Amino acid sequence: MAGDTPILREYRAVKAEHPDAIVLARLGDFYEMFGRDAEVASPILGVALTGRSFGAAGRVPMCGVPFHAATHHVRRLLGAGMRVVMWDQVGDADGGKLVRRDVTRVLSAGTAVDAELLADDAVLRCVAVVAGQGRAGVAALDASIGDLELMELAGGIDSSVLGEELLRLDAAELVVPESGAVSDSVLAGVPRAVLPDSLFDVTRADQRLLTFSGVANTHALGLDDVPLARSAAGAVLAYCERAHIVITPELLRIRVRRPGSTMRLDGATRRNLELLSPLGEGTSLHSTLDRTRTPMGSRLLRAWLQEPLIDATAIAHRAAGVQAVVRDQTARETLAAALRTVRDLERVVARCAQGSASPRDLAMVRDACAAAPHVREALANVVHAGAASDAVEQCVAPGAVIDRLAQMLVEDPPANSRDGGSIRDGADPELDTLLAAGAGARTYIAGLERSERERTGIRSLRVGYNRVFGYYIEVPNAQRGGVPDGYERKQTLVGAERYVTADLKEQESIVLHARERAVVREQELLREMASMVALHAAELERTARALSTLDALQSLAHVAADRGWVRPEVDDSEVIDIEAGRHPLVERALGPGRFVPNDCTLDAAERLVILTGPNMAGKSTYLRQVAIIVLLATFMVEMAETALILRQATSRSLVILDEIGRGTSTYDGLSIAQSVVEHIHDSPNLGCRTLFATHFHELTTLAASLPRVRNARVEVVEEGGAVTFLHRIMPGGADRSYGIHVAKLAGVPASVLVRARGLLADLEQSRPLAGRTEGGAGQLWLDIAPPADHPVVSELAELDIDQLSPIAALNKLAELRERAAT
Repeated sequence: MAGDTPILREYRAVKAEHPDAIVLARLGDFYEMFGRDAEVASPILGVALTGRSFGAAGRVPMCGVPFHAATHHVRRLLGAGMRVVMWDQVGDADGGKLVRRDVTRVLSAGTAVDAELLADDAVLRCVAVVAGQGRAGVAALDASIGDLELMELAGGIDSSVLGEELLRLDAAELVVPESGAVSDSVLAGVPRAVLPDSLFDVTRADQRLLTFSGVANTHALGLDDVPLARSAAGAVLAYCERAHIVITPELLRIRVRRPGSTMRLDGATRRNLELLSPLGEGTSLHSTLDRTRTPMGSRLLRAWLQEPLIDATAIAHRAAGVQAVVRDQTARETLAAALRTVRDLERVVARCAQGSASPRDLAMVRDACAAAPHVREALANVVHAGAASDAVEQCVAPGAVIDRLAQMLVEDPPANSRDGGSIRDGADPELDTLLAAGAGARTYIAGLERSERERTGIRSLRVGYNRVFGYYIEVPNAQRGGVPDGYERKQTLVGAERYVTADLKEQESIVLHARERAVVREQELLREMASMVALHAAELERTARALSTLDALQSLAHVAADRGWVRPEVDDSEVIDIEAGRHPLVERALGPGRFVPNDCTLDAAERLVILTGPNMAGKSTYLRQVAIIVLLATFMVEMAETALILRQATSRSLVILDEIGRGTSTYDGLSIAQSVVEHIHDSPNLGCRTLFATHFHELTTLAASLPRVRNARVEVVEEGGAVTFLHRIMPGGADRSYGIHVAKLAGVPASVLVRARGLLADLEQSRPLAGRTEGGAGQLWLDIAPPADHPVVSELAELDIDQLSPIAALNKLAELRERAAT
């Protein structure tokens, strides 16, 4: 804009390139925001909105934060869904000209890979999605480690399957094309970046993939059959490139996830089994199993829980690794101790490749490399260890990295290279010379106070340092008369005068100049070391994966050994046979010896168990217990616990149904529950292993007419009018629900309980549904008039619910309900 001041003109140019971001401009010791950015950021950051005049632009709103506290404020902006541009000073003032500034980072929810912004246990992916021909291409990039996962999904861009995959991927930000934005119903609340369609062009995407990976053609990457995923990959890599994230060929790891490669767990299953977070105040399965010693081991364990294996050979290979470590207590404890010094090697290596590594990051690389031989030694005597043996073979750190970092770095370097003190004495002659010069000057200054007191006779004279004025000699006003010639007044205080001398100024210049040059030299050496680490990134990433695998295995082994868990036998049959199974989360909450174990058998003869019993007696715990045990065994099944079961389950699925129909009237619920049992039993595409918990004890009669149905019940003991829940699963069906007893346990008043018993006696005279019904016999008929045509009913009938995500379905339901009420 004509008439703008130079700084405002440069700011507007940066803002034009990043119109949807908050631009933080480094001005001296502050990051400043201008105009609309300041108005938006001020309330988010809790800082005052001010302003100042900028030439012809007039008064411009402003707000600012100290540069040393920038991380805290950037985190708040990102948490509010903002993108943040860091416009930093990259040069010094030259002859009155503006300090040179460049955009150094563009931070967003999916690209904030700085160590200060990313929690150790957090997994944040930037995910690009593009649709075509009824399919969705997905590319999920974890820029903190250079991991790129590709997949193609049936169902298009608004399907529930896509929503579930985005949840599994921990998508922190979506990247979508202008012409095919993902519906707000898919992963609502997650920030989205809309990019030009050209960045999703498959030809351009292929070229970008080749550039980033360093290979000659996409065929070498094994991506010929996933063109939509390649399009998405090109876009997400372009987005991270614009964010100034460096991903080298040595760092980038491309994986293709194909259908059937791992067990599918939908969102409801993950929530109800409490895989990653508890439903209440308890604990999650991940936290129960997590005895890892490194952040990357914890993240790998999390991934294993979210993506259980389904190949029997792979399952046995991993289980052998756990079993080998379980059997050797000494190896287990030695391995855990050796891993304590490893830290987060995979992310640190990535930061070295991206040019953002700190001195402490380099020390983490050194310590992890030094730990690798001890890790190998811990498992030296462990044989037939499956996945553990494979990881041990890969646990080799490059010797050049170990030697160089050990030679150069002090034991505990500072967090910031600007602080100096990262390099060992004697490691670099040039640095030693600079440090020696500065040390001599500091020695002179340290002795100056004593020598000047003796020379002048002023006993209260002292030598100090101020960041603004530098070194000084301070004399109280009462003794100013004794100040000798050669003292030059520098600052006047209320009770004293501060002076400098020619010698003091000279020594100060030596100290400051030597320190500046020493810091510059240290930074050069640190960059050289980071570059060396980046050159060995591929080797170090292999080492990191090996260490994280061993960490996850030892974590599972520790839990198994402490709790007396056994290795599952996994084969290609469709039999589930669990003896004395225990729910790990409930058992942990109850304490040792209090949990009641139970068996479970589902085989060809008895595929479907109808489990009856009163509420609060343990039906739901039993169902989840079986599901978790199967999950931990990573059995060759799928698990589902949603309304999609009847459409998506297969003969190899394990179906968990808990209280189907309880949200309806008694007869409606009972009818729905019975029809679901019959459908699962009779369907040629299903017949899957099923646990069906219900409070409708009338369903137990189905076992007489359905040959693969078996009844089970939660054992209850009645004695002297008292009812005790034993939490044991026994053969046979329950004939009572004990609802009034449950109400008593819940604290319902006695007068209400008395009335309820009377009503129950009357209602028990009614005839329940019994067994399978044919034709009209035994059916419940309701005499109602046919409903009049209604547009809402017509629209509901035409909905393709298979293509709706859960959120989209709820939104549509709310819309139809509102229209039906008018």
